[in-house]
Amino acid sequence: MKLSTIARCALLVALCATACQAPDYGRPLPPGAPALLPLKKGEVRPRFASTWYDRDELFPALDRSIEWFDRPSSQQHFPIEGITHEQARASVRRFRDLLVQSRNGDEFDSRIIQEFVILKSAGWNAKGGGVLFTGYCTPILDGSLTADATYRHPLYALPPDLVKAKDGEILGQKQADGSLRPYPTRAAIEASGMLKGKNLELVYLRDPLDAFIAHVNGSAVIRLPDGTEKKFGYHGKNGREYRSLGKALVRDKHIPAKDISLAAIRAWGAKNPELLQRYIEEDESFVFFLPIDGAPKGSLNVDVEPGRTLATDKALFPRGGLVYVDVKAPANAQAAYIYDRMMVDQDTGGAIRTAGRADIYIGVGDRAEQVAGATKYPGQMYYLFLKPEYVGAPPQN
Repeated sequence: MKLSTIARCALLVALCATACQAPDYGRPLPPGAPALLPLKKGEVRPRFASTWYDRDELFPALDRSIEWFDRPSSQQHFPIEGITHEQARASVRRFRDLLVQSRNGDEFDSRIIQEFVILKSAGWNAKGGGVLFTGYCTPILDGSLTADATYRHPLYALPPDLVKAKDGEILGQKQADGSLRPYPTRAAIEASGMLKGKNLELVYLRDPLDAFIAHVNGSAVIRLPDGTEKKFGYHGKNGREYRSLGKALVRDKHIPAKDISLAAIRAWGAKNPELLQRYIEEDESFVFFLPIDGAPKGSLNVDVEPGRTLATDKALFPRGGLVYVDVKAPANAQAAYIYDRMMVDQDTGGAIRTAGRADIYIGVGDRAEQVAGATKYPGQMYYLFLKPEYVGAPPQN
């Protein structure tokens, strides 16, 4: 049957709309769908030779994952995606051994292919369609240990009525009768003043956007008026869903999607402080902090490593695992060199709730904040696990 010119045009428009649809990286996986997929026969896989050459940079992150796997509490998170605790733990240890034993990058690559299976993220479409990578950091923000006319926006310690499970899951707010209810949202916390006057204020920041940035990143270095610095790390949250400030500003056409970045949000917020506050309150999530001495820690309670720690949805992906991150960043991207490399899955984040999202820890300070704020690139992540026949096998030299 022949189609009329109008019908053919309509069909072409429909096909183009389907083919050209932008990936929905926030789309959840269908119920029961796997988060990790085996590579198909003949499918291009990453080469791992470069990992051997920059192995000294990777060792600290690997050692922290090994430390975590050696804790008895790590066993509660397995099996996941068919991966046992024994297999995941042995994979990181063997990977490290091969980095030490191999004589060059090519030998390392061939031994990885011999002993490991490669799985890729199911991605945004549950078929391996890809992952959107963003960045997070530990910002350096101006603040004061006492409130005054300049510093009025506090970061709070964990309140005693917030109840967490042993694994850190937020259970809710404890009531006078001992029952639990969902902890209030950001807007409710701010409007009610429920945290004020309870000796929970840790430090005061200059404006609400600075406080929000600390919440989103989960840690911050605060530069005090005398020039000294205090570090604060993540201690918990209210258990509410994170909602992206940038996405909301794009949605309402305040900032074009192509221009959205932390710098653009700061510039827009400086001109629209009252409107900015309303958008901040759309994010129901609220983070609590504690003073720290060393580096910030991720959800595995080990130090995060710049350019090597990856945050993913821990309901989907195995904790502590080896992940090769293949990011399609343009050559002129800020710090593009950090995006194609081996990382370790050691953290999670408020916005990372699907197989189509991942967050790269960039580091500490203004430069890290610039890079993290501009990082928004598609790509894929590949998990490496020892083949079952190599788990528990005697070490090979």
